[in-house]
Amino acid sequence: MKHTLRHIAFSAAFAALAATGASAAGNHAGGHGHDADAAIGSPGVAAEATRTINVDMADSMRFTPADITVKQGETVRFVVKNSGQLKHELVLGTEQELKEHYEAMKKNPEMEHADPNMVTLAAGKTGEIVWQFTKAGKVDFGCLQPGHYDAGMKGAVKIAKAAK
Repeated sequence: MKHTLRHIAFSAAFAALAATGASAAGNHAGGHGHDADAAIGSPGVAAEATRTINVDMADSMRFTPADITVKQGETVRFVVKNSGQLKHELVLGTEQELKEHYEAMKKNPEMEHADPNMVTLAAGKTGEIVWQFTKAGKVDFGCLQPGHYDAGMKGAVKIAKAAK
């Protein structure tokens, strides 16, 4: 009986930990699925990118440029370079998603990710995100490494409504 209760308690604890880890890991934009992507657009196809935007990430906790304008429906290739000495990342999302995931990152700073709406880069490395902006409005981006977002490492993509 004692062994069975211990087994049940262990199983319940393991299930709780697994669930917590799954929600923390998520898809980097706060642990949300494809519905969250719909709010900010969708992964793009590289061959359909209409232009390339170079973005630099620096240890001054800034993105250059931090303000980007695109057209609704446009697919953009972001070539992201980490010119600093620290690990940085660029994550696309709503402001709420970024803040939620930032809190998770502060608790789990070594969390690894491989989602289409983000790129994490070691010092001196370059990567890319190809994204289609399907809705007019604004999509935020930020570096969710602990301390970076609070230090101002964020920006926005303004999506101009498509002409009818």
